[in-house]
This record gives sequence, C-alpha cells and structure tokens, in this order.
Amino acid sequence: MRRAGEAAMVRWSWFREAAGRVRQGWLPVVEGTVAATVAWVLATRLVGHPQPFFAPAAALIVLGQARGQRMRRAVEVVLGVAAGVLVADVVVQALGPRTSWTVFTVILLTIVLAVAVGASSVSVVQAAVSALYLVVVAPPTESLIPFRFVDALIGGAVALVASQLVDARRPLAPLVAEFRQTFEDLAGLLREVADALDGRDEQAALAALDRARGMDAAVERLRDAVLAAGEALTLHVRRRRHLGRLRTVDASIGQIDYAVRNVRVLARAGVTLTRLATPVPADLGGAVRCLADAVQAAGEAFAADLDGRDAAADEHAGRAETAALDAVRGAGRLFASGQPLPLAMIVGQVRATAIDLLRGVGVDDDAAVLGRVDEALGLPAV
Repeated sequence: MRRAGEAAMVRWSWFREAAGRVRQGWLPVVEGTVAATVAWVLATRLVGHPQPFFAPAAALIVLGQARGQRMRRAVEVVLGVAAGVLVADVVVQALGPRTSWTVFTVILLTIVLAVAVGASSVSVVQAAVSALYLVVVAPPTESLIPFRFVDALIGGAVALVASQLVDARRPLAPLVAEFRQTFEDLAGLLREVADALDGRDEQAALAALDRARGMDAAVERLRDAVLAAGEALTLHVRRRRHLGRLRTVDASIGQIDYAVRNVRVLARAGVTLTRLATPVPADLGGAVRCLADAVQAAGEAFAADLDGRDAAADEHAGRAETAALDAVRGAGRLFASGQPLPLAMIVGQVRATAIDLLRGVGVDDDAAVLGRVDEALGLPAV
C-alpha cells in the first residue's frame, strides 16, 4: 500500500509539472496549431492543391524559430523548398522516382547546393526534406512545381502574421517587460550582495555569486527581445517610426552586458571579503545598495524611452546618475591604504558599473561620464 501511495504521488507530481509547463507555454501551442491549420485551409481553398503538405510544414518551421528571426526563416524556407523541388525534378526526370540512386543523388545535390550558396542549417534541412518528399512520396510533375513553392509561401506568410497578432497593438511591450525584469533582477542581486556584506554571510554571498553567473542569460534574452521588436516594427508599417528609438536602445545592450559582468566580479569579491578575518566596512553595503537603486532607475529609463515617454525617461536617467554617483562616493570613502584587495575590487567594480550604466542610459558623452564618476571617487581630473 505504501509503495502504491508513493507511486500515485509521483504520478500526481509529474502531472502537475506537466500541466504547469502547458500553462506556461500555451501561446506557442495555440500559435502553431492555428497557423498550420489556416495555412492548410488557404492552400486547399485558394490554390486548390489537394495535398498542401508544405503549407502547414512551413508555418510550423517558421514559428519554431525565435522571435526576431522569423522573417529571415520564412524567406529561407521558401527558397529551400524551391531549391529542393528544382533538384528533385531534374534528378527524377533523369533517374526515375523512388530508387536508391535517386534518393542518394537528390539528397547529395540538394545539400551541396544549399551549402555552396551559404544557406543556414534550417534552409539546408528544408531543401533536403522538400526534395526527398517529392522523390519518395509525390514524384514531381510540371504542374506540381509551382504548388510546392506557393504552399511554402503561404505557410511562411501565415506564420509571420500569427506571430505578430499577440503584440499587434503594442509591439514593443515584450521588450519593455524584458528590460524591466532584467534590471530588477540585477538590482535585486546587488541588494543580496549588500546584505551578505552587512552580515558577513559567506553562504549568502555564494548564493548571490551563483545568481550573478546566471545573469548572462538575461542579457541574451534582451538581445533576442530587441531582434523580436525590430521584426515586429518592420511588419507594422505605421509603427516603423519607432525603429530609430529601438536602434538607440540596441546600441546600449553592450554597456548593459559590461555592467552585468562588473556585478559578477563584484559578487565574487564579496565572497572573498566575507571569508577574511578583517571586518567589512560598515558603509560598504550602503554603497552597493545605492548602486542597486541606480540599476533600478536605469531600467525604468530604458522602459520609458521605449514607451515614448521622453520626459519620464530623462527623469529616471537623472535618478540613475544621482544614485550611481552616490554609490561611487560612498565606496570611494571606504578605501584607504592597507585595506584588503577584495575591498579594492568592489570599489573598482562599483565605479565600472556606474560608468557602464550612465553610458547605457546616455546621460552624457563618454568623456563627461568618466570625468564625473572619477570626480565622485576622488580621483584627480585628467
């Protein structure tokens, strides 16, 4: 009975986890199902193709790509189908359908052709599958060649439309949400480091360092979100005027990446400092919290800029500058000769993070930002 009960609990746990994954990923399920079905209906009703295999297949392949890459993938799928059909038709006419040599020759020539023109892996696979399908399942005839191409074109177009429906009214909303989440996570990480330093808690410092090592994934999500937003704006003719704003934000991703790396080094130095016998300066945690406030304000500045709220973006950028300079001043006052190396590293990373944040939000040119940060640190003007 006990084993039966444990087995039932395991099954129930698995079911709950599976249901949770479905709830979290319901959108791709609906997108793929609806897009493939619509592509099939359009190909059968509008084109009159009795077996439009490539229409739903192309829709699913395009939707399987990350947002921001779907326009390019749609073009690649269509070109891949065209190339595969062309090769299959020529080879079948020469060697006949459904023979081993035909299959071998078609796959070889299709892949070689796709690689020679520099096609992506998706295009290579699509071209080979298209050619193989026509050789094995439906040997091509002259009347079928345009059908396959049109099927792929319909599937790709339907996938692009389906992928934009959710955010049609606010194509930048997912990017705004991603910026807010990234900067909230980074600010929360800095506050965890500050708490660990205040309590000289090595385990808490290690946990913060482990979290810092995972922040690279957040930067990659930001890059993907920028690509997706660019694709969405390109497909929305009336909103293309926002592309300039998006390019400005995209140029700041590099500075955000630098800031994330700086915080990771800061967290690592925090672990070392909690292990030393020397006391942690009382105000060090406060300086790191000021830096967290600067990160939070910078995230709000990016979000407001993307929303087109220029006055709010400038206000948040000003708050980010004030908090960043306060963090640098607070950290700089703590460092003196004879202090341990980890403290010097934390001070240096507070400075570096402040510089990258202020460069990212564009409060001023690089030279002016560097001058103000170093002045706050107490360094002589250059």
